This record gives sequence, structure tokens and C-alpha cells, in this order.
Amino acid sequence: MSDYTELDKKQDVSILHSMGYAQELERRMSSFSNFAISFSIICIMSGGINSLAQATSGAGGIAIGIGWPVGCLMSIFFALALAQISSAYPTAGGLYHWGSILGNRFTGWLSAWLNLLGLITVLGAINVGTYYFFFGAFGTYFGMQDTVVVRIGFVAVITAVMALVNHMGIGLTAKLTDMSGYLILGAAVALTVVCLICAPSYEFSRLFTFTNYSGLATIAADGTQSGPPVWPAVSGAWVFALGLLLPIYTITGYDASAHTSEETVKASVSVPKGMVSAAVWASVIGYIMLCAFVLVLPNMEDAAKQGWNVFFWAMDSQVNPTVKIILYIAIFISQFLCGLATVTSVSRMIYAFSRDKGLPGSSALAKVSPKFRTPVAAIWTGSILSVLFVWLTSVITIGESSAYAIVVSCTVIFLFLSFALPIGLGLLAYGTPKWSKMGPWNLGPGVFRIVAVLSLISMVVMFVIGVQPPNDWALYITVGFLVLTAIVWLVFENRRFKGPPIGDEVARRASSIAAAEKAVGET
Repeated sequence: MSDYTELDKKQDVSILHSMGYAQELERRMSSFSNFAISFSIICIMSGGINSLAQATSGAGGIAIGIGWPVGCLMSIFFALALAQISSAYPTAGGLYHWGSILGNRFTGWLSAWLNLLGLITVLGAINVGTYYFFFGAFGTYFGMQDTVVVRIGFVAVITAVMALVNHMGIGLTAKLTDMSGYLILGAAVALTVVCLICAPSYEFSRLFTFTNYSGLATIAADGTQSGPPVWPAVSGAWVFALGLLLPIYTITGYDASAHTSEETVKASVSVPKGMVSAAVWASVIGYIMLCAFVLVLPNMEDAAKQGWNVFFWAMDSQVNPTVKIILYIAIFISQFLCGLATVTSVSRMIYAFSRDKGLPGSSALAKVSPKFRTPVAAIWTGSILSVLFVWLTSVITIGESSAYAIVVSCTVIFLFLSFALPIGLGLLAYGTPKWSKMGPWNLGPGVFRIVAVLSLISMVVMFVIGVQPPNDWALYITVGFLVLTAIVWLVFENRRFKGPPIGDEVARRASSIAAAEKAVGET
């Protein structure tokens, strides 16, 4: 960061002070680091691999060949719109501030809770996905049994390591997520090359061939064709639409660039570039990698029968055992670093919301360690909550489904709703006193309005397909959550929660800002 001058630093801090906040966190993240943290959370080696069955046991090859770019484009609309807002308002917990500044106290509070619930549950889901990948790749070597105790123990241990690394400073976290960016790229290229070398034929027509595999029984644990289908029997149009959840679920998490704004140099430009670059590169690299994976499958019909085990089945049948293990190690490390970056994102959201008294125990959660310059209480609280979420939902069943599976189906809905709310508010607010001018990273008002509208249309599509069977409980949970938040706001928070500082309140904070910066050694 040799090109980061004192003038640059003064400009970054001045923008933060103008919004009423102290520079308590340490600006150690380069523009690349800001990109890498979002790229690490998107992690095509995690969602792109762990959720493959949504495509291979759905509409078949066309769910990758056509479905992946369509779903990715929907996510990229969100990234572009959020990036434009982030350039004007580069603060930690960005979505919460944008919801407040562009709307009002309630919309900011709602944005915060939607984003916070989404982040905590997605951290749990990422680490459960990492567990199942480890179990499938290495479980036989360690004699592992898939029990609730083993699963929760594994998730608790890796989450604790992630929290400890985050605790020790953004410098170490940034180094690891920088490495993660290169590792994900290298692993994706390696997997692509291996798949192309081991492919039985280059049957590119698979990528554009539609077959409806919904309702097809999958291979059960006992090896018989008696496992539950990935998708219940639905029409051709619906099974293709359901397959869009694979790219939509994978290409998310780029809000991490915004959450680390106060630790990023030249944030007004670095943050929006990081968000958009992460979404676009993950989409393109993921597409090439998954197309190669479709080609390596012995045949599409047998692949569909494998259900959620399709990745390991293909690797076992087509790839050299030594090469396979090397790839598995790279993928596992990538997935671990994905969780590590998500802990960073969760903790900054908790920290930002707490410094405006938005959470119980806010005084403690908003504290920054003078030694490590990290929000230590927020890091451990977010991590512990994600493990408790996995534990409690793993032992509770609703109907024939685990509560975990039901809640995880809501996770991405919550996240994208937390994206859509400030985007919709920004669409209405731009050109008014609430948002009078674009930041230095500028799409232009016309392009911003187009991508904002396309984002909101995409949100409607995502919500409709996200609550279809077997995820139909997601509708009731989402509606129930919105009703509950309305009650809590009207009864409690409307009188108590003041929101972020606006207007004269910013000037009144000058002395407390100076004291907070002195307490952590910021010069």
C-alpha cells in the first residue's frame, strides 16, 4: 500500500467523521484485500460444489450451461447497485447505514436485522457445508460417523479457529483472505483442467440439453435407489427456475466489501470495485469450472441419481486418486477461508449496529480492542450464535424436515432482502437531499436506476422460486419474521432506537470521536 498517502488517509477519515463515526478500526486492507474478502465469501469452491445437485438433479446440464449465467446476472445487478451506494457512504455495516440514511430509522433497523440474521445463518450454513465436504472427502480415512455430536463438534472447532484469527487483527485476516483469493482461483483452474483431461468425451451439447429429473429418487446411505429426490416432481419450467438457486445461492456475500469499508484504503473507490469485481470474476470462473464438471460426468442420468453426492461420485469414478486428494485439500482450505471471511463480515455488521445502540449489550459489542484494533466481543458473539444456530436447528424437526434445512432456505432470502431494501430506497432518494451526489465510483444516474430496477425485479423472482417446495416453509418463516419485527419495532424500538447520527448530531459527536480514536491509539 505504498501509494496510500497521508492525504488519502485524511480523506478516508474525513468521510467517516462526516457520518459521525470514529476511525477505531485499522485501515490495513488494500483494494485487492477488499476484493479478496468478498471473493472468499462467494467462494465458488463452496456453494458451487456443495449445491451442485440443485442443477444435476434438476434440469440437468442446461441448469449450468444456461441457468448459471442467468442466475449470476441477477446477483450482479445487486452488486452494481450496492456498489454505487457504497461509494457515497463507505461505512462498516454498510447496509444498515444505507437503509437509515436513504430511508429512515425503521428501514435502517430492518435492513440491519435482515442482514444480521442472514449473515449469522449463512456462516453456520457455510461451516456445515465445509463439514459435509470434509466428511465426504476424508471421512473414511478418519472413521467418521455423521452424527449430530460429530457435526456440531466439527463446526464449533473450525468456527472457534476462524474467530481467533479475526480476533488477532485485520492484518492477519487480510493476509489469509488474500491467499484465499489466489487459492480459489488456482483450485478452480486445477479442477477445470482435471475435469477436461478426465472427461470421457467433450459432449458440449449436455450444457444445453434439458431433462426434467425432479421427483427422481436418489442413492440412499444403504446404496439403494430409495433416497429422497433433490426436487419434488414439478414441471419443466419450474425445475429450470429452481436450478437458478445454485448460482443465486453461490454469488452472494459481496456485501463483505462494504462491511470492511472502515478498514480499507481509499474506500470510496476500493469498496465498489471490490464488490463488483468479486461478483463478476466468481461468476465467470465458476461458469468455466462447472461446465468442465458437467463434461466429466460419465452420464447425466446416473449423475442425477446421485443427488447431493454427485461431486464425490464423479471424482471417484473419473479422477486419479492422488490428484483427487490434492484437489480435495485445496477445496477444503478454500471453504475454511470462506468461513473465516464470513466471520469478519458478521462481526463488522454487529459492531456497526451496536455503536448506534441497535442490539442488546451494545456497549460491549461496539468496543474495539486497543491492542488488535478489532471488535472482539462482536467477533465471538457472531461466531457463537452461528454455532448455536446449527446446534439447535439440527436437533429440532418440523414435519419431516430438520429445522436447519428450513431456516437455511430462508438465509439467502434474508440476505437479498437486506440488499433490496437500501437499493429501493436509493432509487427513490437519489437526487434528493438524502442522496444529492454520487460517490467517486460512478455508474451515472441512468445506469444506476436501470440496475436498481433490475435488482428489485430479480428480488421478486428469487423470492418466488426460493419459497417453492421443498423450501415452502421459507415463506411462512419470512412472513412471520416480518410480522414479528413490525411488532417489536412498534412496541419497543420505535421509542428507543435513534439510528445513526444525522445532521446536528454528527457535529455533537466531535469530542466523543476524538476520545474513541485516542483510546485505540489512532493518530
